[in-house]
Parts: sequence; structure tokens; C-alpha cells
Amino acid sequence: MSLPDAAAWQLPWRGLGLSSNLDAADQPHPYRLLAESPGLFDFVEYSAPLSLDETRAQASLFPQMWERRQDVPVLFHPVHLNLYGPELEPGKVLADLDAHARAVGSAWVGNDIGWWHSGGQPFPGYLYFTPPFTEAGVRDSVAHALHVQSHLSVPLALENPAAFAKRGELHVLDFMARVHARTGLPMLLDLGHLLSYQLAARLPLEAGLDGFPLDKVIEIHIAGGVITRRGGRGYYVDDHTQPVREELFGLLESLLPRCPSLRAVTFEGDGHPLEVALLTLRRLRKLVPSAPRPPLALTPVTEPAPAFTGESQPWSLYETGYGAKPETGGDTEGARAETDFRLAVVAETLDRDWPISRLLLAGTRDDLRAFTASREFRELFEGLGRSPGHAFAAWTRRRLREHPDEGVAAAVSFETFLPNVFMMRPLAAPAPGQVGLAEDVRVGTFPADLTELVFAAKSLRRHLTGRAWACEVLDVSGLEALAQVARRPAPGPWSFVVRRRGRGPEVLTVPPSLLEVLRSLARAPQPVEAVPSALLAEGLARGLLRRG
Repeated sequence: MSLPDAAAWQLPWRGLGLSSNLDAADQPHPYRLLAESPGLFDFVEYSAPLSLDETRAQASLFPQMWERRQDVPVLFHPVHLNLYGPELEPGKVLADLDAHARAVGSAWVGNDIGWWHSGGQPFPGYLYFTPPFTEAGVRDSVAHALHVQSHLSVPLALENPAAFAKRGELHVLDFMARVHARTGLPMLLDLGHLLSYQLAARLPLEAGLDGFPLDKVIEIHIAGGVITRRGGRGYYVDDHTQPVREELFGLLESLLPRCPSLRAVTFEGDGHPLEVALLTLRRLRKLVPSAPRPPLALTPVTEPAPAFTGESQPWSLYETGYGAKPETGGDTEGARAETDFRLAVVAETLDRDWPISRLLLAGTRDDLRAFTASREFRELFEGLGRSPGHAFAAWTRRRLREHPDEGVAAAVSFETFLPNVFMMRPLAAPAPGQVGLAEDVRVGTFPADLTELVFAAKSLRRHLTGRAWACEVLDVSGLEALAQVARRPAPGPWSFVVRRRGRGPEVLTVPPSLLEVLRSLARAPQPVEAVPSALLAEGLARGLLRRG
């Protein structure tokens, strides 16, 4: 191996880091945190597409990261990198990954051993599929890992995946140790992911660590999460927007002196406001001091990738995970919990663009599972679809052909039409002394009046959610009322107000008098005095109007 290649396996000390998706709108903003508290952390670990060009185009914080990467080093933690699944990553994709890592100076690349995407589509919510912890799962994961490493100039660090169900005879730490032994690759230990497995296996948090090669761990992740309990067992949901659990702080403190090769500790604080992230990072800073340490020399991995067989049957895991077939591995409770979580994420994804239609056609667990078990949904991951929303549209059309329902059809047609409202002629900005529609507000027209249906969908969501808090059950039988309302639309044409939100368009119901003002202002801004003062005040208070 040439000297430059060997030098790439000399790992520098990185210290304490903060994760980021490189979006200026996200919290916490890493560089604002450093401005508030210089020296609070030492590096940024960011997630982004494998291609550097795509990252430049999509990541609003990329210019600042690029400019500051000399004084605030970065580690690249990519998205869309399969280290498990039915197919190996194409060479061109991995060439892009390597070029990206080298350009930003990432000392290594770390990623969970999981199946993240298929057919060009990430699984909703980035809920990857964890390999079964079996010898077949080890062999398939080894083939993936060595294939990726063969295209990388820097080391690949293997991260233990999260788990809901216990699949296979191996403990997750034994699984990781075997993958390491057969690849020689360093490891990244995620403490929340470890907790998720220990709960699935009903084991103490530190079970399996005594025989685990902690000397091969170069990075540790700590993040927020939620433990939910059902049927006498717990499930850890790896939700980084939540506070870090106390037992994970304790585990980190106990592991730090046992990991002699450790080069970095990363706080994955996605969604934490600056003032909350400050508290967590100050606590971590006491555990991970900023003093430099000498580089760590690793033996470069030149092992060729073995033939990939797919013997662990990733597509079978997909079918179980999305409810197309029952669990056959024994942990039926864990498998149901995983499916329920995947269904919840799919529902949340669909509700951005189909909040009414989703309740009418896939409001119950069984109906939602009918969608995720459908050919339309699966085709997404076979390269034949564009998004979960488009797959849902195709599925609804088929459902309505098989079971005609004029009320549901009207709701689907309305939500299909809704995005077009924002594609109409652009709004003119109001001049000084004028008032006009807010930039993110439009007025549209539809043949049937769905005012009551829009109200009913929002009201029913609020009611059922409130009851669920009290009785711990989401009583979906209440959806029957929504179906009744869908079948009695008022005669049209109907003018409605829609506001663009980050999570999708929001249809608003407003009094007729205010609606008339909004319709008039949609044509052109008007002098402030031309709008009745009470309606002007209401429109401004609701964020529907803007002054010039």
C-alpha cells in the first residue's frame, strides 16, 4: 500500500462533536452554538447525500461548514449508504462518497449496518432494516462492508444498528464483533441503539460488553430517545429530538476509560434548541476534554469483498416490517412493534399532502397496512415510483375503482388538485400603503364545497388524540363520522384559503366576509383603507395578509 493510503489510516483525535443535517433552519445550529460558547465542542459530524455536488446544492449550511472546516473539523456520516440489503452499492455511487469524504477532510466515514434505501427511495423516516443477527446476516453484512471499503480512501466505521425485534441467535455485540473480525474495520458504538437491542432481548443495559472488543471502537454516539412499554416489555425509539436518557449518560461515563482507541464522541442532538443543546454539551464536555491526543495507527484493510449472496433474505424483512406477511422468527411482539412504528411514520409522511384522504382510506391500522402491503407501495422500492405520496395516489385510484365512493373521491380529487393552487400566477407584492395576501397564502376554487370536511378532519384528529392521552387507546371507530361528512358536500363552486407550511399545504376555513377580502386581494393588492379595519386586523393576526 502506498504511503498516502497508509497515512489515511492514521486517525486524528477529534474529541467531542455535534451532529448536523447542514440545514440552517434546523436546530441546533452548530456554528451559532460555538459563537455562544467557544470551545464547547471540537467537530461537526454531518449527514448529507453521498454526492458532494448534491450536498452543495441541498445543504444550506454547506458554505459555512466548508469555510470553517479547518478550525472546526468535520466527519461525514452519510445518508443513503447501504451496509445491508439485497444489492451492493454501485461503484459510481461509492466513488462519489469517496470524493466527498476526501474533499471535506473526513478522517473516517461511519454508518449503521442497515438497509437504508432501495430503487432510489429511502425508507420513510430513514427507518432502515436491521439485518438478522445470524451467521447469514453476518456474511451479508461483511460482503457489503468490504465492498464499500474497497472504494474508500478512508476507513469505514461500522455502527451497531437499532432494533425493535430480536431476530437471530447472536447478541448485537457478538454480531458486530464477528463482522469486525471478518473485515478488520473499526467500530462506532451507538449507545441508544445498544439500549434498543437490550430491551428487545430483555437484557440489562451492559449485557455483552465484557466480551466485546471495546479496543476497536473509534467513535461513540449518544442521542435522545424514548422508551415505550407494551405487553410487559420496553421498546427504544431512536428519536434524536428527545432528551438523552440518564442511563445513557451513565453508560458513556463507564465506557470512556474502556475504549483506548476512541477518537470521537458525538452528540446527535437533532431538534434540540440552542439552550437545551448547551446544557447537554456542557455535561459531555466534562467527560470528553478538549486536550489533544496522538494519532491512532490502524492497519489498512485490503481484504477483497466476498461474493454477496443475500442469504439473509432482506426482502422478507421488508415484507414483515410493512405488514405484508407475519413474523416467522419467533419475536412476534417485537415484529408488531416495529411494524406499528413503520406504519406511524408512513401515516405522518402521507398526512403532509393527504391529511383528509389518508384518514378516509387508511385511517385504521388494517387499512394503513393494506397500503404498505400493496404493490403500489412496494414498487417505490423497486425503482418504479416517485414518492410515498404518489404511491398513495395510485393506491387510492385503484381502491376507488374497486369500491366506488363519491365522497371519498371528492376528497381525493381536492387534495390532488391542491398543490396546483400554488402554481397559479405569482402574487404581486403590496406597495407602501397597500395590503396584499401573505407570500405563503393563496385562494383557490373547487367544484364542491368541502368546508365541513376540512373542519371535520382537523376536529376529529384533535378529539381522538385528546382521548388517546386519557385512555391510552386511539379509538379509530370515530372515523365513521368523517366518512359521513365526506358524503354530504355542499354545492359549489367553493372558494377556499390554503397556506403553504413546511409539512405541506394547510387548508383554512374563514368567515365569508374575510374570504371575500382575500379573494379580492388575490387579484391585486389594495390600499389599506379599502379593507374594513376589523377584517384587516383579523387577516393580519392570522398571518393571511401582509402590508407593503
